[in-house]
Amino acid sequence: MASFARYLRFVAGVAVFFLMIASSVPAAAQQPSRVDPTASAVHEQQLLKELDRIQGRVSIPDRRSGVLEQPAGRDWRYFHSVTLRWIGGIAILGMLAVLVIFYLMRGMVRIEGGRSGRTIVRFSGFERFVHWMTATCFIILAISGLNITFGRPLLLPVIGHEAFSAWSQWAKYAHNYLSFPFTIGVILIFLMWIGGNIPNKVDAEWLKEGGGIVGHSHPPAYRFNAGQKAIYWIVVLGGGAVAVTGYQLMFPFYVTGIEGMQLAQIVHAVVSVLFVAVMLAHIYIGTIGMEGAFEAMGEGTVDLNWAKEHHSLWLEEESARRGVNTAHHHPSSTPAE
Repeated sequence: MASFARYLRFVAGVAVFFLMIASSVPAAAQQPSRVDPTASAVHEQQLLKELDRIQGRVSIPDRRSGVLEQPAGRDWRYFHSVTLRWIGGIAILGMLAVLVIFYLMRGMVRIEGGRSGRTIVRFSGFERFVHWMTATCFIILAISGLNITFGRPLLLPVIGHEAFSAWSQWAKYAHNYLSFPFTIGVILIFLMWIGGNIPNKVDAEWLKEGGGIVGHSHPPAYRFNAGQKAIYWIVVLGGGAVAVTGYQLMFPFYVTGIEGMQLAQIVHAVVSVLFVAVMLAHIYIGTIGMEGAFEAMGEGTVDLNWAKEHHSLWLEEESARRGVNTAHHHPSSTPAE
């Protein structure tokens, strides 16, 4: 009996000995994949790899709700509240400043030969409808979109919280729903005018001579000169980019996660503010910047002398096709139908 008791004591001693050894093994050795962020055990690079997101486990079907914090969101928030405002402010205010200075120095580009009194059709009714539909949607989209970035610091202090809340809600509705006709307009513009907007050698010469805007020469051009072609491709590519990224934000998590949506918002915002800046130049040239330019989209026709100075090659093609005499006529001549 005494020997059996000694045997039990021996076994118990061995068990205690091995338990003491096991308890002395570091936690990192027992669980090598786990990060212990204590001062004595943390490995900086390994811990940083684990900090792509901070998340837990949830029992509801939407697993995204388990993300407690996404550190990359801090970078996105800083971009939205600081960086984007600088980009938009410099681009838009800078463009406005350039246009004012240019107008004071150059003034309106006049029809040097004066008006002939005869006109030629430049854009059909359908082309003008698509242009104005897209342009109207763009203006509302631009105003409502800029409200998201600049409304709180600029508009809210002026009109107050209640008015700003109501305005922002309706602006958001307009922004969402008018995106559809805008997208349709961009697609139609692409299909209607792609044939006349392929760059060619004439465009290079037009750019060398300043296109009749910087200087006083009037280089030849077809239906669309190099400047108009640049606007066309900005509308098509820029409009396509803001449409794709905008629909990603309107219909979240269908094709991407939160990181993809943050990237989509950055692209959408940057392209949009640059788009607005470029369109300010387009509006300037089409209104107070050039005599007779607005009539092309306003009435669909342009004066023959305007066409001679700015789109002489197109006028020659149209004259040959229509049988129109482009020789100089006195302003009292009967306008062409």
